[in-house]
Amino acid sequence: MVNIDPTALGLEFGGGAAIGALMGFAAKKIAKLIAVIIGVQLVIFRYLESQGILIVDWGALSNGLIKTSEHADPTYLESLISTMSVGVGFTAGFLIGFRRG
Repeated sequence: MVNIDPTALGLEFGGGAAIGALMGFAAKKIAKLIAVIIGVQLVIFRYLESQGILIVDWGALSNGLIKTSEHADPTYLESLISTMSVGVGFTAGFLIGFRRG
């Protein structure tokens, strides 16, 4: 029979939730900043391209992004399953922090 300590599980879940909430909050703030930076960069590229100062191969840029996403490695799922008590708390906290951020 498996010996499960509810106190340890509660502490792991709570700790994971607290860390997840902080990470989610920070991730949303950083994601907004990155979105603004990328948007400004695209506007600058379009302006410079319209003025003839810069030539951007948009097809090659899009193909590079698509090829990169095809090589994503899904092995993170195994490590998530092995640390389920911390992972569940972290995920819940991350979603709450991301939503509140």
